[in-house]
Amino acid sequence: MLHADFVIIICLIYVAILFSVAFAGDRKARRNPGGWLSSPLVYTLSISIYCTSWTFFGAVGTAARDGFDFAPIYLGPVIVFIGWWVFLRKLVTVGRVHQTTSIADFISARFGKHPGLGALITIVALVATAPYIALQLKALTDSYQVLTHPAGAIVASSTILKPDYSVAFWLAAGLCSFAIIFGVRNLNVNEHHHGVIAAIAVEAVVKLAALLIVGLWVVLSIRGVPAEMFANAPVSLMQPADTFNVRWITLIFLSGIAVVCLPRQFQVMVVENSSERQIRTASWLFPLYLFLLCLFVFPIAIAGLNRLPAGANPDLYVLTLPLQEGRPHLALLAFIGGFSSATSMVIISSIALSTMISNHLIVPLALRFSVIPSASTQSVRRFILNTRRASVIFIVFLGFLYYWLSGTSSALASIGLISFCGVAQFMPGIISGLFWRRASASGVIVGMIAGFILWAYTLFLPSFGGMFFMPLSVIEGGLLGITWLKPYALFGLSGLDPLVHAVFWSLFVNATLLIGISLITEPTPLARLQSALFVDVFRRQTESEQRIMRRTARVADLRQVAERILGPREAVQLFASGQGAKRTVIASDDLLSQVEQRLASHIGAASARSMVSRVVTNETISVQELKRLAGEAEQIRAYSEELERKSRQVEEAAAELASANRRLREIDKQKDEFLSQVSHEVRTPMASIRSFSDILLHDRDMEEARRERFLAIIQNESIRLTRLLDSILHMNQMERGETAWPLELLDPEEALDQALESCEALAHSAGVRLERGQRAGPVQVLGDSDKLAQVFINLISNAIKHNADTAPLVRVTSAVRDGVYEVRIADNGPGIPPQERELIFIKFERGRYAGRSGAGLGLPISRQIVERFGGSLELAEDCKVGAEFVVRLRPVEASRARDVGEDAPPAAAK
Repeated sequence: MLHADFVIIICLIYVAILFSVAFAGDRKARRNPGGWLSSPLVYTLSISIYCTSWTFFGAVGTAARDGFDFAPIYLGPVIVFIGWWVFLRKLVTVGRVHQTTSIADFISARFGKHPGLGALITIVALVATAPYIALQLKALTDSYQVLTHPAGAIVASSTILKPDYSVAFWLAAGLCSFAIIFGVRNLNVNEHHHGVIAAIAVEAVVKLAALLIVGLWVVLSIRGVPAEMFANAPVSLMQPADTFNVRWITLIFLSGIAVVCLPRQFQVMVVENSSERQIRTASWLFPLYLFLLCLFVFPIAIAGLNRLPAGANPDLYVLTLPLQEGRPHLALLAFIGGFSSATSMVIISSIALSTMISNHLIVPLALRFSVIPSASTQSVRRFILNTRRASVIFIVFLGFLYYWLSGTSSALASIGLISFCGVAQFMPGIISGLFWRRASASGVIVGMIAGFILWAYTLFLPSFGGMFFMPLSVIEGGLLGITWLKPYALFGLSGLDPLVHAVFWSLFVNATLLIGISLITEPTPLARLQSALFVDVFRRQTESEQRIMRRTARVADLRQVAERILGPREAVQLFASGQGAKRTVIASDDLLSQVEQRLASHIGAASARSMVSRVVTNETISVQELKRLAGEAEQIRAYSEELERKSRQVEEAAAELASANRRLREIDKQKDEFLSQVSHEVRTPMASIRSFSDILLHDRDMEEARRERFLAIIQNESIRLTRLLDSILHMNQMERGETAWPLELLDPEEALDQALESCEALAHSAGVRLERGQRAGPVQVLGDSDKLAQVFINLISNAIKHNADTAPLVRVTSAVRDGVYEVRIADNGPGIPPQERELIFIKFERGRYAGRSGAGLGLPISRQIVERFGGSLELAEDCKVGAEFVVRLRPVEASRARDVGEDAPPAAAK
């Protein structure tokens, strides 16, 4: 026996070490995600979460009770990994290329990014995994009680050992904390969790070392000679002829599926994968790991049967043998090994399931009912993170609730295999998705629902022995007394092991319905595209939707969607790389695909497509490209009908899309930002009034004409300031979509002249030469004169204020080039670094160009105004000295100008 306080202290020290490893891994990933964090060794060790406390403790117990029945649990994964080239290579490559975030995201993305399919998989995974978490809590609680109980080894008897729910509760709370701190800290691209994976790799080494040390001690110390030990082994262990039956083959098949379909296994094997080299190494290293883990299973089982008291629980032989022989510290090492096995499983499972719940249940519902906060980018990201944190707590304590309700029920004894059968319902969808183009979302959904119901009816509910949900009368006599509806003899199929019976019916019906419904239904065009990208992933890794899907959206609207999820900095980088040197109002197909893919790596493919579709104004599909991919000429008629239906849907949804666009353009409504905008808007005209007033006060001998000119400017600026203050609130309302700007025909040259006159005094007082260069002739554009003048004043005053050259110069020119009216405002100041070219257009981001002066709102507001006029504001690419801002507006043709002048539109036309 060990004192409880001592065991708790050791566990806390061990957890502190894991925290340190996870923290170091996170810091290393932020600096450089490569190196040892992405090594094949760490990747392989993370896959070892397949070996939970059920395999750490239960393998010995299964060997003691049923001989070689423990081996299939390891043989299935060995077969899958040795033959990795056939299946795993394609699975991992698809996941890496399409940046899937979970098994639900993978399958739903393959079948047309179907939101309902992702939600269904999430629910099935939650039901199948939560009891497995309960098994880990039971194993940890039981092993802790055995280690700290005065009765020593005999306490493992089920007649003495009682559940300690307080221990289980605090274990669940600690596991929640670790998963939240290191697994749900932020929104990671492709959901990589480097810190957690590093900690899981350490736990994999600890549990292997613990089992090997106990096994070596058993072989060398207890029995002395291995041959003698096996000579005294029970007959059931040494005559395995009765073991190799249908159940044995079923276990191999089921464990091979589980190593892929368990959410935690998919997380570490597919989501966390970064290269094919990792899976290539794991194909031989993971089977070696499993072999070493099984090496001493039989010796420990034989020693326990021969030396421990009758009634001792075989599942805890790894602990009770050292206790019986007076080696409590060796027992403590075995406890830490089991602790590692259980905690790693719970942590990764809760992380994977929380991502699925957030991406496929909460976020889609929040988008549908418009409950996602839109006050700021941070509030949206905080909403998603909080849903994942709450999901972690829900998942772990759902497992605790299952453990508490089950009590000492024998249901937990076989819950591992029950969970294996539950998640096996994903395999028909995965295999058909990777290898069969014709598979449809309807077939997968119907097949999975039917398989899930049969699994629950024939295996999950009966496992409670009539204590929960399903009474004994149904188990023994069938539903409503119908004998052919008996859970263990469904449709008259009797004489099979309950596990074999459930696996046969659930997977047979699942696969049959999937195939049958897929043959009689037509996949959507998007599903056909996704099938080509998944099935032919090695030939189409560089292809994307843009060759087939033709979509249009405003860059400004798309940028706002990206900023809500990615944040301003990441969105700036994405749009800078996506647009390159070309700045346009309408987003290209390539940019739309890049934004959707990046969003999918954070919130899942289905939710990402839903968010992007809200700002898409037009969507068409290339029938010829679909025909080339599908290779089925007879289905062109179906494609045409689908295109007509899609066009009708677009027309009917036009009003809804417009409303969604306005909601996505909502800005931060916080008081501080609003006041900062007011301050910035007012500052420039006030500066002009103050400058000219100072000149008039100090220069009493000024000639009358000049005095009259300055007074006229002061009066004009005062009037404009009044109009400006009135329009501030109007502008704020318009950003929220509450009102529209009335646009009118104007000559932008007049607005530019007004701006030059307003900035003359500022240039004079700053000692800056304001040079008027070549000017365009008369031209007409659609816009607002005051707001356009404000843009020019802001750009010119910025160039004056931030010009630190010894002979400061600001040069203003205008021209009409290639049918576009263009104003260039250049200075010979310090210029703007390349990394800040887009950063300065983000609110409150000043950059080195402006130092720490100003609120950082002028340029973002100016760009917003120009984009409202259908133009653009950007930095010139070819500027060698200083900075040069370019305003571009499209002139209105003379004939159209007469029509527009009679009836000016209420908003800018695209």
